[in-house]
Amino acid sequence: MTQPFELPHFYMPYPARLNPHVDEARAHSTVWACEMGMLEGSGVWAQADLEAHDYGLLCAYTHPDCDGPALSLITDWYVWVFFFDDHFLERYKRTQDRAAGKAHLDRLPLFMPLDLATAVPEPENPVEAGLADLWARTVPSMSADWRRRFALATEHLLNESMWELSNIDEGRIANPVEYIEMRRKVGGAPWSAGLVEYASAEVPARVAGSRPLRVLMETFSDAVHLRNDLFSYQREVEDEGENSNGVLVLETFFGCTTQEAADTVNDILTSRLHQFEHTALTEVPALALDKGLTPDQVAAVAAYTKGLQDWQSGGHEWHLRSSRYMNEGAVSVSPRHGLTGPGTSAADIGALLASAAAERLRAYSHVPFQKVGPSLLPDFRMPFPLALSEHLDGARERLAGWMHWTGMLREGVWDEDKLTAYDLALCSAGLDPDATPEALDLSAQWLAWGAYGDDYYPLVFGHRRDLAAARLTTRRLSACMPLDGEAVPAPANGMERGLCDLWARTTAEMPPGERTALKQSVDAMTESWVWELSNQLQNRIPDPVDYLEMRRATFGSDLTLSLCRRGRGPAIPPEVYRSGPVRSLENAAMDYGCLLNDVFSYQKEIEYEGEIHNGVLVVQNFFGVDYPTALGVVHDLMTQRMRQFEHVAANELPVMYDDFDLPEETREAVRGYVLDLQNWLAGVLHWHQRVDRYRAPYLARRAHGFLPDARPASPLLGGFQTLSCGVGHSGNVGGPS
Repeated sequence: MTQPFELPHFYMPYPARLNPHVDEARAHSTVWACEMGMLEGSGVWAQADLEAHDYGLLCAYTHPDCDGPALSLITDWYVWVFFFDDHFLERYKRTQDRAAGKAHLDRLPLFMPLDLATAVPEPENPVEAGLADLWARTVPSMSADWRRRFALATEHLLNESMWELSNIDEGRIANPVEYIEMRRKVGGAPWSAGLVEYASAEVPARVAGSRPLRVLMETFSDAVHLRNDLFSYQREVEDEGENSNGVLVLETFFGCTTQEAADTVNDILTSRLHQFEHTALTEVPALALDKGLTPDQVAAVAAYTKGLQDWQSGGHEWHLRSSRYMNEGAVSVSPRHGLTGPGTSAADIGALLASAAAERLRAYSHVPFQKVGPSLLPDFRMPFPLALSEHLDGARERLAGWMHWTGMLREGVWDEDKLTAYDLALCSAGLDPDATPEALDLSAQWLAWGAYGDDYYPLVFGHRRDLAAARLTTRRLSACMPLDGEAVPAPANGMERGLCDLWARTTAEMPPGERTALKQSVDAMTESWVWELSNQLQNRIPDPVDYLEMRRATFGSDLTLSLCRRGRGPAIPPEVYRSGPVRSLENAAMDYGCLLNDVFSYQKEIEYEGEIHNGVLVVQNFFGVDYPTALGVVHDLMTQRMRQFEHVAANELPVMYDDFDLPEETREAVRGYVLDLQNWLAGVLHWHQRVDRYRAPYLARRAHGFLPDARPASPLLGGFQTLSCGVGHSGNVGGPS
């Protein structure tokens, strides 16, 4: 069969190495698969299929340094996960039997008890039998923290198969952002990262959830999955009728040829590997210093990072050899070097540098403060009507009083003219049109505080190139949000005083769990401002995927969700908020709002602020295109995210209601939450269209710099008197840039 496209030249600078215990693992996994009932008689595989796929070779390449027993166990895990995938395809995807597929998936977590003393059901099929055996053999040597993380990754891997099944049933192809997010869960690379820990070293629990470790895992995952999509396109799309393939997703989104889509997938893959390297070499060492990791813990993180790197190289090498994939012409032999054999597919260093160096250099070569003219505004898709609070005028007046009281209008970043031009009470009036005057005030003040902080960090710390001061300020802001009566430092500036006041009023009657979630959301936002500063100091335009995911934090999206959910209380159970459809709905809404802000703020950020964190600029840099072309891509993505929001609300949420067997009052509460998000979307667009903050005449007049008569002072460098932290003045939020 003719291949649908020519495989690209892959960026893979690290040669693959083969574990010497490969034959032992092959033999063991064959016997084990037979014992579990996965071969003849299963209706899925025969022994010849297992031998042709050669998962022993996969694991020997991806885990080159572990001993024989560990390699055999890891190989059994991969035999199991590939069998699960093919078993689910044959039993439920091909038949489109959603009910039976869900019943099958619902039983599998029962075979992964965190306490091995917990009894498990009697296995009813090879998938259950294999999982029960593997769990019992693996978890005794791992910590409780690892068990929780690995069980969650396994559940995601299993349960998100329902998303794939639903998309096949509807004939629907995901948009690129949705696909990347869901592929991490469906594709299983986070699960693979857990087995890397088993084979190399367990990540210290106190940094396992940090941004650097999360980014290592996510870039690893994305690269693994996108590589697999290139090799498996023919089997998945042409043979199995799959819609979940990155090449098909980009082919559909851009309306381009299959070859062009494949080349773009490879460009994204390369960018994700560059991000992996950047994170490993810059953010991970800084994390070790910041958290005071011991030498043993530093060594464990290094071993884990190396293990992920080995997996990339080994996984690529296996794809070149497995009969499961199309790989004709993929093994390149350099005529200059004459290299052949395992590990040499990426050995043509000249070709490697030629394909990767230009992209890596381009990320650091942006010239700031380019004149770009007024921002171009496309015809935005907005299917939801606007409603405004009747308390808007009063909220405007009270917001000005509160900003004066905190001192944020006396620090050289904002003055009353800027506050008026930004009209953040108008934003709140659209986000929460039914709010009481008190709730509207709280919402507007959170918005103002977030927007002020977003301006403060680059103006104060960016101009001084003082990343250390920014980090210390971020820790001080976190300390302004006590969870259980902890002492709060005396505020050193208006930003700290405002947060102390907002926190006390917002959390006065908030349950502990919601209070923790709110603090985490504010911390995520302030820490993302430090991430922006780090990129600013390096003049580094972010990787597109990393940018969009961090943009949710810089925009205050988690804070938005925490305050939106606050009004719903216990009416919506936590497991509903954690469900795939609700998270998909929220992320689609937040991405629309973030990109909308990037479109409106393009001139303000690129021409007047020298900013590099703008989605349109990120697309310009990645694809090497001009402003109008990049704007078109961003606008198309916004439109697709809005259509996804509508799709999830209309189609996936009703299925979720039945899956959870929700009572009518809970279903009504979720519908109310969807209406909150619709109001948020309509209100954000209306605010951007009405305020002066992004208009060319206002920008020319104010240029968004320091006020002429005041230079902002960092709280760490003096310049502010000590203020008492009390509740002084009287939701939803999304921090505009």
